[in-house]
Amino acid sequence: MKKILFMASAALLLSGLGSCERRKALTEAELPEVSRQFITEHFPGTEVSFAKVETEFLDKEYKVVLVTGTKLEFGRKGAWEKVECKYDAVPDAIVPEPIRDYVARQFAGHRITGIERDRRDYEVELDNGFELKFDLDGRLIDFDD
Repeated sequence: MKKILFMASAALLLSGLGSCERRKALTEAELPEVSRQFITEHFPGTEVSFAKVETEFLDKEYKVVLVTGTKLEFGRKGAWEKVECKYDAVPDAIVPEPIRDYVARQFAGHRITGIERDRRDYEVELDNGFELKFDLDGRLIDFDD
């Protein structure tokens, strides 16, 4: 009986630790150097309106909102993971060339307004509402309209 109580207590404790999430507002200077360089390079002269870090057990994510309404997300080491532009297109330098070329050919006249990447793929959102998914080599693997 004591073993069962101990195991149940340990399981509750561990599940509680895994869901423990903390959020903290940051200044631009408190962002990782890689994130600050990304902002400076791709959004020159644009001020950071708000920045925060979300820490969850073993993971950390940085979220930034620029004064233009653009939202950026960075991983625990500061590398970009997501860019959502509210009024403008995502800067060309962020989008891999095969993806830019595909969008220019197949969706002429439309802009990329969002891009998200992870270890397996890129997801791109266009200004017409289409969402395209590409593998890491820039080949289209899925779409949603």
